[in-house]
Amino acid sequence: MATPLTQGRISAETAERREAYAKAVAAGAPERSHPDRGYAPYRSSVLRHPGKPLVALHDPEAVELSGPVFGVTDVTALDHDLTRQHQGEPLGERIRVTGRVLDRDGRPVRGQLVEVWQANASGRYAHQRDDHPAPLDPNFTGVGRCLTDDRGAYEFVTVKPGAYPWRNHLNAWRPAHIHFSLFGNAFTQRLITQMYFPGDPLFAYDPILQSVTDDSARRRLVATYDHDLSTPEWSLGYRWDIVLDGPAATWIEEGR
Repeated sequence: MATPLTQGRISAETAERREAYAKAVAAGAPERSHPDRGYAPYRSSVLRHPGKPLVALHDPEAVELSGPVFGVTDVTALDHDLTRQHQGEPLGERIRVTGRVLDRDGRPVRGQLVEVWQANASGRYAHQRDDHPAPLDPNFTGVGRCLTDDRGAYEFVTVKPGAYPWRNHLNAWRPAHIHFSLFGNAFTQRLITQMYFPGDPLFAYDPILQSVTDDSARRRLVATYDHDLSTPEWSLGYRWDIVLDGPAATWIEEGR
């Protein structure tokens, strides 16, 4: 019978890789905002990333021109408010999440399609493959989208998601997070990342977050509580900017 993969073993593997990274940077290696695609403590990443060189397209622009397109008429006024998509109020702590999408030079990325998806306040996704024994919320689907404005700003109104178990190892729990998707100018340019909430006690135990070995890059995934964004007697406010490239880049799933 196989020995269960424990949190202690995962944490030890995480510490080994963090120490190796720190030594490499001290010896002159560059800092890295993105983790290795095959990060062993995140067990399924070893099986999911490409094992062979990617195939270069001779005319990548032709792929984008033949792909789907979107515009302002595809996003409705309520798409950004996940609390108003059903007949009743969802359960949980209402929050407002806002920030800016920026390029490597700090310039705003305008008209960017930003999508989010998340678990409900109990840590359950409205998805047929989620069999976590936590209650579903009939008034919360957990998906939304918006377009950035001239300042590159986005905004979502939602409820704070709950932590949930996953099967990476024994007693594995994911910190509360919101998935973000950005589409560039075409669907073939899609980038995906995750936003976390400050002070979560599960940070140290999560191999997905810890796969971002660089401390400063990992901190950039955590939103800032902003009391001025809170609405009196209604919701709390969080601010989180997304930087697409450069030394202050936000971590992107699947690397570069």
